[in-house]
Amino acid sequence: MSSSFGRFFRISTFGESHCPGVGVVVDGVPPRMPLTADDVQIQLDRRRPGGNKLGTERNEADRVEILSGTENGLTLGTPIGMLVRNKDQRPGDYGSMSAIPRPSHADYTYRAKYGIHASSGGGRSSARETIGRVAAGAIAEKFLKEEYGIEIVAWVSGVGPHLSADIDMLTINRELVDETAIRCPDPVAAELMSAEIVAAREAQDSVGGVVSCVCRNLPAGLGEPVFDRLEALLAHAMLSLPATKGFEIGSGFAGATMRGSVHNDPFVKKGDRLGTTTNFSGGVQGGISNGEPVYFRTAFKPPATIGQEQPTVDYDGNDAILKAKGRHDPCVVPRAVPIVETMTALVIADLIMIQRMRG
Repeated sequence: MSSSFGRFFRISTFGESHCPGVGVVVDGVPPRMPLTADDVQIQLDRRRPGGNKLGTERNEADRVEILSGTENGLTLGTPIGMLVRNKDQRPGDYGSMSAIPRPSHADYTYRAKYGIHASSGGGRSSARETIGRVAAGAIAEKFLKEEYGIEIVAWVSGVGPHLSADIDMLTINRELVDETAIRCPDPVAAELMSAEIVAAREAQDSVGGVVSCVCRNLPAGLGEPVFDRLEALLAHAMLSLPATKGFEIGSGFAGATMRGSVHNDPFVKKGDRLGTTTNFSGGVQGGISNGEPVYFRTAFKPPATIGQEQPTVDYDGNDAILKAKGRHDPCVVPRAVPIVETMTALVIADLIMIQRMRG
């Protein structure tokens, strides 16, 4: 069950970074929904490696194959199986590192847990595992958009010390986000962020960053208190992604510095529903969506694999110097944008299925 996520809109991912392929099985997709591989490929193209100078040199087409669950361009209501074949594999790049756990990587912890670990590319801890999540989440996005008009947009809001200016969360869209390779809609910040990543790469180093996300047009009432609150499930989804180290929703940690008289979101009438004049709550109150935009931020650490020599020890405890080989992102956040979007879609689709059961 450790490779599954969701209850009624449920996914199970499979595959390692240098095996023949990676993929996902999606259960709970409603029948008779139009769906082709092209619907899924859009987000996989945004996630794929080899797109620009800011990412890994590994160049994968990441073409998705739908193996089951559709016929004549319509979903059948049965499990949808999808596969992406690994083409640009170089497991030999990792031979010299097989006896040495890479600092801050998952080599040691996977071996401690299972007594064995994939010898190349990080195995299941590699970001290639997220291909299955993105493919499944693209289906969830299509369902949410067509059935409810729900829009999910993520963007890079920080790289290293550089932060973007405030973004209008009511108007931001993916076209604006994708205008820059860094996927930051603030042109000035985008230049600084890109330069930071290039400098890290040239120094054979890496750098972390932040991805922000907004969900618009959510109905009020989504979330299952007390343990499956909307923000708790979003945090679960985001912190299950490789390299994540932090999550905050609405005012986040800054809210801890404010007084209630400032932080409270007063209610007003908005058409045929209640709304709020401010949104420090981030669209969630008591673990349930209130109809306002849901927005949150996820922090990603610097990628663990770098080209610099690092003093460490081998699995026997002997001193060793590790100089990692292979092709790795100096910063993951530009490619993490569609991953954050699609994982968010999976959370919301599942909660909508649960809410539907209430009639």
